Amino acid sequence: MTRSLGGISFALTLLLYSSVQATTPISHVYIVYLGANRLQNAALASRHHLHLLSKVFTSKEDAGRSMLYSYTYGFSGFSAKLNSTQAASLAKMNQVITVFKSQSLKLHTTRSWDFLGLTVDNTGHTPPPQLAYGSDVIVGIFDTGLFSISISSLFQSSLNLKICYFRLGIWPESESFKEPPEAKPIPSSWKGKCVGGDVRCNRKLIGARFYLKGFEEAYGEVDRTRDREYRSPRDRLGHGTHTASTAVGSVVSNVSGFAGGVARGGAPSARLAVYKTCWGKDFEGVCTEADILAAFDDAVRDGVDVISASFGSSPPLTPFFESSADVGGFHAAERGISVVFSGGNDGPDPGLVQNVAPWAVSVAASTMDRSFPTNIVIDGGFTLTGQSLVSQEITGTLALATTYFDGGVCKWENWLKKLATEMIILCFSTLGPVQFIEEAQAAVIRANASALIFAASPTKQLVEEVDVIPTVRVDILGGTRIRNYLARSPTVPVVKVGPSKTVIGEITAPSVAYFSSRGPSSLSPDILKPDITAPGIGILGAWPPKTPPTLLPGDHRSVEWNFQSGTSMSCPHVAGVMALLQSAHPDWSPAAIRSAIMTTAGTRDTSNDLILSGGSMKPTDPFDIGAGHINPLKAMDPGLVYNTKTEDYVLFLCNIGYTDQQIKSMLLLHSESSTTCLPSHSYPTNADFNYPSITIPSLRFTRTIKRTVSNVGPNKNTVFFVDIVRPVGVEVEVWPRILVFSKCQQEHSYYVTFTPTKTSSGRYVFGEIIWTNGFHRVRSPLVVCLSNSGFVAK
Repeated sequence: MTRSLGGISFALTLLLYSSVQATTPISHVYIVYLGANRLQNAALASRHHLHLLSKVFTSKEDAGRSMLYSYTYGFSGFSAKLNSTQAASLAKMNQVITVFKSQSLKLHTTRSWDFLGLTVDNTGHTPPPQLAYGSDVIVGIFDTGLFSISISSLFQSSLNLKICYFRLGIWPESESFKEPPEAKPIPSSWKGKCVGGDVRCNRKLIGARFYLKGFEEAYGEVDRTRDREYRSPRDRLGHGTHTASTAVGSVVSNVSGFAGGVARGGAPSARLAVYKTCWGKDFEGVCTEADILAAFDDAVRDGVDVISASFGSSPPLTPFFESSADVGGFHAAERGISVVFSGGNDGPDPGLVQNVAPWAVSVAASTMDRSFPTNIVIDGGFTLTGQSLVSQEITGTLALATTYFDGGVCKWENWLKKLATEMIILCFSTLGPVQFIEEAQAAVIRANASALIFAASPTKQLVEEVDVIPTVRVDILGGTRIRNYLARSPTVPVVKVGPSKTVIGEITAPSVAYFSSRGPSSLSPDILKPDITAPGIGILGAWPPKTPPTLLPGDHRSVEWNFQSGTSMSCPHVAGVMALLQSAHPDWSPAAIRSAIMTTAGTRDTSNDLILSGGSMKPTDPFDIGAGHINPLKAMDPGLVYNTKTEDYVLFLCNIGYTDQQIKSMLLLHSESSTTCLPSHSYPTNADFNYPSITIPSLRFTRTIKRTVSNVGPNKNTVFFVDIVRPVGVEVEVWPRILVFSKCQQEHSYYVTFTPTKTSSGRYVFGEIIWTNGFHRVRSPLVVCLSNSGFVAK
């Protein structure tokens, strides 16, 4: 009986305990955003944050233990471990603007600068822009640290410019980050430092920090055994090292191998500051928003000029100011720091672009004119060409996948347990289907094959990838020819593959990568995103030698340079150009720099045809490429720029629902009149935001919008004339049609009237407005969604 009662008692205890557990709110890391920071003293700001947090705890000690970070410089706020009830209570307080969970974000993962027209040839009388500018600019990288790597999701005078990178860290010993002998002293404005004993800074790498509290609160202590992470700014995954070298890597001569030659970043003289916000977790880079905001806060305090961040979260997108990118980016831009984000790798479906705030630049990814042709010779006579990075000739017996894989589907689980020793296997992406080439590679490795010939749509092939097994990529036509030859052959064919060659200029470029995320913005369809496209396919960058190029089990190779693809790679290209522009035009605002990049971008490829959209082979539209493909040399002298003033941000904030009081709290400098949401601000869209592109997300009736441009050209006396490419079904009128400038920095406004001339329901049409003065060509894309079905056009 006692045993029975004891059993009942124990069961009852478990039941009661489970009940308590079920009703006890679960804690998460939340970010509490309070707006701009007006307290000049960091200690005072921290005490204020603790006082506010204590209101939802029983004691100040408990509140202190729950707090992860107090953000005290770039903006005001804190991150803390809270339950939903506490978070809701804080959200109701007058001082609080937003409260949101700290989410985990993922990373968006040589020849490119020559392709963009930036050479390091210094034989002329005038040094090239890459060498003339940048030393006074500091670029901050938010990433995995220095010297890092990314992996396919399948396998789990600018010398003083300061560029900041938020990423996976850095490998400081790389040639890309060595201090050049001619380096000037570190800018006196720099207030940052190097944290962590295994990273030493110099006059090139001038700052290195790391942020762990948010990551370890979400995932536990960094696993230094499994993930081999460094508890420092040092990079394990390679991603941070690669992107940092792309943006600001020093000039490195005689890089050998494929795509060899002179390697360097876009602004090789610029200074580098690394903020390791992303950490290796199961072979992927993971970044928590609490850590990202801490990096933004430090970067603003340290004195960076440009911030590059290649991470994000797939839609659905959170509301503005409920994400680290929006909060950190807004306050960085407010203090004159240019911020650039990757647009995401969720393409080619429309509406999946990420990082869509109007105060930062969102970048798409496109190709270059470099190829790696690889001959496939069967039985000494039948020849065709694929693409690969095969360093030496491979000879083997040709085999169809059906011999070794069930149904011919090249997947790990379909292996028929037959060894394919010394075989070169032909696989088709269409059978299965095999969505990722890595699936087929893993399968043929399991079968012990020598190499893989992979047939897939050419629009979805990433040629410049370092493979774990020699792989030649061919299109479906080429694969079909090989299969048919094999079917007709009376004997088992012998095939020779490679070696590959590096060829420049024989393929048409750029084209937009199929994976590059497309617009329209799902959060603010009245602001065109992405803003710009830049090289993001097969980018050669620095790499940690202790990290294999693929991170795959069994890959023990050591490389110092590696190929990577993604909008993570296109993002630092734009950061490097921003650094050059900031150095050449130190008085330009982030909005002016963005405008110069957008209005000078190109929409045609090397054959002078419209840039093609990868994944479809159709011409691109602004949802694929934004304003177009970046042109650094033209961006140096844009003629006119679209600047953004406080009034523009007030209009935007009013239209997305913030009150006068909240807006006053968010803006660092303002007047009473400038932060009032007037009835005239109550437009259905933000089309009047002074952006370099013009988007009308729902045109039913005649609509007029306003734009203002500033003269930044070399001549104070200049006249610009307008040219209009009208979207189909829309009449567009611009007034005035002539802009006369008599001094530098002079502003003129113009008005654009849109009138639908046909009936349509939800159809996007595209055009452009170009202002020209005989030398400059200032182009703005027009994006109009006709939504007048049921209405009569007048």
